[in-house]
Amino acid sequence: MAEVSAGGASLAVRVARKWQEAAGIVAFELVAADGGDLPPFTPGAHVDVHVPGGWRRSYSLCNDAAERHRYQIAVLKEPASRGGSLGMHEQVQAGDMLTIDRPRNHFPLDESAGRSLLLAGGIGVTPLLSMAERLGGRGADFALHYCARTPQRMAFRRRIEGSAFAARTRLHFDDGPPAQRLDLAEVLDRSHDTHLYVCGPKGFMDAVLSQARAAGWPDAQVHHEYFSAEVATQAGDCAFEVKLASSGRVIPVAHDQSVVQALAGAGIEIPVSCEQGVCGTCLTRVLEGQPEHRDLYLTPTEQAANDQFLPCCSRARSARLLLDL
Repeated sequence: MAEVSAGGASLAVRVARKWQEAAGIVAFELVAADGGDLPPFTPGAHVDVHVPGGWRRSYSLCNDAAERHRYQIAVLKEPASRGGSLGMHEQVQAGDMLTIDRPRNHFPLDESAGRSLLLAGGIGVTPLLSMAERLGGRGADFALHYCARTPQRMAFRRRIEGSAFAARTRLHFDDGPPAQRLDLAEVLDRSHDTHLYVCGPKGFMDAVLSQARAAGWPDAQVHHEYFSAEVATQAGDCAFEVKLASSGRVIPVAHDQSVVQALAGAGIEIPVSCEQGVCGTCLTRVLEGQPEHRDLYLTPTEQAANDQFLPCCSRARSARLLLDL
């Protein structure tokens, strides 16, 4: 899960357009405040938006990566929003100025694959749309399967149906006839040169990834990005310590405290966004010690290596972790 980054400082953008894309989903078109080109991005990339109220949230770029004049994002209104999606839906309007971070990509498209299989659930279609635009433009071999509860809740349906890759797309609805529902066993009957990309709600993701692993897909050919997860303390959580390699400073982490919180309390800020172990923004190298992984970002193989972890949610099995900070 190598990160691809444009690097540099934050950007000032203007909301050129805001519209209701589907039930519960609003979309935004962002343009550079100075009227110039925006930094390039690659399919699967996201931007962190500084939402009114002090929140910072990651949203996938869903337009064609060849475009430099705009970024497009879509935001699902979460019933239990902590402030991010609610702020985007209710406070941000067309004409407003926003601050965003430059694009980063924790979910890159491997364009060397012989075939690509894109599986989207709900709002998880956003990064896969950019991938489909790239693959379709190259004439690559791929298929997009897009699942939603109802047609009214399916974002970008009209765009997909009018696209150059419409013939490579299959739409699936929970409330439709059984024959059109996604058959995971059939779809995941893989060929050796196919790469799988999956994004959507946790239940959808868990089902796809479980089926893929049962079918023998290797980790190297399975790419995923969760949008949210539940982070909760556990009854057996113990206190531990983290040591900073650069200074030798040792910082205690209480049983009911995340590493990010402990570091912040000691005056050490690291980049965070989702705070749920799904986006990879806070990914940190572990030089010594054994992490207890609780994220949904790293693959099982990456977790087993124990050389990196997500301090927003993961903890330690050893008494101390030496971090590359």
